[in-house]
Amino acid sequence: FSRLIFGTLYPAYYSYKAVKSKDIKEYVKWMMYWIIFALFTTAETFTDIFLCWFPFYYELKIAFVAWLLSPYTKGSSLLYRKFVHPTLSSKEKEIDDCLVQAKDRSYDALVHFGKRGLNVAATAAVMAASKGQGALSERLRSFSMQDLSTIRGDSSSTVPPSVTVRTSSKQSQPKTSRSVSEGTGSSGK
Repeated sequence: FSRLIFGTLYPAYYSYKAVKSKDIKEYVKWMMYWIIFALFTTAETFTDIFLCWFPFYYELKIAFVAWLLSPYTKGSSLLYRKFVHPTLSSKEKEIDDCLVQAKDRSYDALVHFGKRGLNVAATAAVMAASKGQGALSERLRSFSMQDLSTIRGDSSSTVPPSVTVRTSSKQSQPKTSRSVSEGTGSSGK
């Protein structure tokens, strides 16, 4: 709880005041703090797993945040200028390249999973329509071969008009639909 107040809310309020007053010196001071605090929070995720058994571990973390904030020690400014800035400056190009690659890969992954999700949704819709949605299933089954041939515009059909999808057996349905598609292909040439 104290880390929330002293590590986050207190600096957030003073960051607000620095932005509001447009004091560049204060603004830079709080930006350095937030960069160090972000690195601390990231490191803390891993150190909490391995060092939580260490005596006074949580008290040391609170003391570290107080050291970062203290205007006397200027801990965040010291860490930033001694370690973070030189390291980031020397690795900036590599970091930028990695971020661009990660952005490209995430976009490609988003497109891939989006297409996959649409395929799954379309398959689910077709399955629902064919298995249990009575009105749609009945509507699809009510078309006779004669209806299909009149839509095609061919009045002399090789399939007798009395044969319908509704009355035909499941084994003969693929043959019937195949003969209609073959008829469509041959009449178009």
